[in-house]
This record gives sequence, C-alpha cells and structure tokens, in this order.
Amino acid sequence: MKIAVVTDKSKMEFLPTEESLREDMQKQSTATDVQKILSKKYECIHLTFTDNIIQTLKKEKVDLVFNLCNGINGNSKLAQLPAVLEFANIPYTGSSILGHALAINKIYSSHIFKCHDIPTPDFIYVYDTDELYDYDIEFPVLVKPCDEGSSRGIHQDSLVFEFDSLVKKVKSELNIYNPPIMVCEYIEGREFSVGIVGNDDEMIILPIQEVDLTHIPDDLKKFYSFEIKMHYKDSTVYHCPAPLDEDLEFLMKSISARAYNALSLQDYARVDIRLKDGIPYVLEINSLPGLMKEHSALYRMANSCDLGYEGLILKIVDCAIKRHDIQ
Repeated sequence: MKIAVVTDKSKMEFLPTEESLREDMQKQSTATDVQKILSKKYECIHLTFTDNIIQTLKKEKVDLVFNLCNGINGNSKLAQLPAVLEFANIPYTGSSILGHALAINKIYSSHIFKCHDIPTPDFIYVYDTDELYDYDIEFPVLVKPCDEGSSRGIHQDSLVFEFDSLVKKVKSELNIYNPPIMVCEYIEGREFSVGIVGNDDEMIILPIQEVDLTHIPDDLKKFYSFEIKMHYKDSTVYHCPAPLDEDLEFLMKSISARAYNALSLQDYARVDIRLKDGIPYVLEINSLPGLMKEHSALYRMANSCDLGYEGLILKIVDCAIKRHDIQ
C-alpha cells in the first residue's frame, strides 16, 4: 500500500502572522514524523496540496492520503482537500467534507451541540461592530473567529471585561478573519481536552488531559490563549491522565463522544472542554487536531496509555483503511 502525507502550502502568503508561521513549522515537523512512522509499514511519500494534487496522486498511484491540511483560505478550509479527494475517489484519513465543515464553523457546531443537549457556552455573532449595541451582553466574554482552530485568533486581549474593549477587539478581528466574529460566554473553570480515535463501536477515548495554568505569570489571564500555547509552555502543566473522579471522567467522556458523533466526525478528533459547577462545557471540537511529536495534546494522551505516539498514527490509518474498505 502506498500512502501520501499531504500538507498545505505556506499560510504566510495569505495571513502573514506569527500564528501562520508557527502553523507552517508545526505542520512540516508533523509530516516528517508521520512519514517516518508510516514508512516502517507502508510505502510513504510527502506531497503539498496544490492545484494539481489529483494528477500527482494518480501518477504516484497513491492508495490512501494521510490528510494534514487545514486549508489556506475560505469559509470551509478544512473541507477543501477532502472535497477534492472525494471528487477523485481517493481515500483519506480523518473526517469527511461535512464533518470538517461543521466542526470548523463554531456557530453551526454550537447550534448542533445545543440541539443535542450538549452543554456549550452561550454566544452571539456579528458582522459589524454596530450590531453589538443590539445585545445586552454580560461580561466577561471571549471574542473569537468563527472558523479557526487551535487558538488561532484567540489572544490574551480576546477575553474582554467591558463594552469599549469589546468593540475594539471585534473590529480588530473583523479586519483579519472571516466574518462573522463570535462573542461567547466565558466559562470560568478547569480546562480539559479529550482525544477520540476511531468510529462507531470501535471508538477509543484516550486519557483526558487537563491544562494547568496556575504557574503562568500573574499578569496573564488564565485561559489557553495563543500566547500561552506558544510562549509559556514551560509554565504550563499538562496532567494526563487528568485527576478526575470516576463519575466526572465518565460524564466528560460521554459528552465528548456525543459531540463527536453529533458533528459526524471520523477517525480522530480533539474535544476542548471547560468544567464549571460539575458541568463539562464543550468549547469546540478540532476535527483535525495537531499530531506534532512531543508537543500536541494527542501525543501526550497517546503516550499516557498503551497506544503510544506510533500506535496513534497507525491506528488513524487503520481506521481509514477499514472505513474505506481498502483491500
């Protein structure tokens, strides 16, 4: 079997920010490690998602694509490579067009969570700062893009405590990211991530990770912002498995599985949760979570159980092979 690990072109040309630079570096590092693991069992190559990706994949006689593409621009970036691959009838790892499109759009996914009685923060969304005056907003609130993930667009100043700062932040976000911009209820509490691998009855929920920010500098707001992810790793403590009693752990895993299925996700994903008053609130689901060795949440989760990092990568491929019925 021949597998192609496919990554995006550089995002810096379209969004020249530190976030894009970091994303480019992480994606290339991940691709290298994934290719190294898969090459032990399969013939494996690394390709870039360009306009001629279908021709290249067919020329190389690729049987399966290991999809690492977040997409560059557009409203449904994560769904772009799956859409191209489905058009060409080329199997791939990870969620489908629908799953990625729902997960990346935090407005739609939040509506779906609410329809399924899955706890999630209340929110509004606006296309213009003038719309903010139509709402009776209770502070603090978290301002974030509706179609980004992994803390992109969520900075220290995204947590705002009064109206003037809210207007300023929303205006700034509208100048950078796709509208609308979300203004979300801020859930004060412990922060967790739940990794899920597999489909249907063979779904595996990895050890839950808690993000402990008690040791970061006092002048920083205690939520998992881009700045903390990138610049305060040494001050961040990751508890995996998280210290939870059995009932709470069961509840968190159950809600995560329901959220995963509600968005029709496949193969693997990461559910981000905040716990308040014993209630796990699903903040969002990353349908293409980072797999970077020694840095990503899924790496830590896999290494906290018998699966291990190498087993995680191979398990994702096994799930895709079975789902596509590749002989």
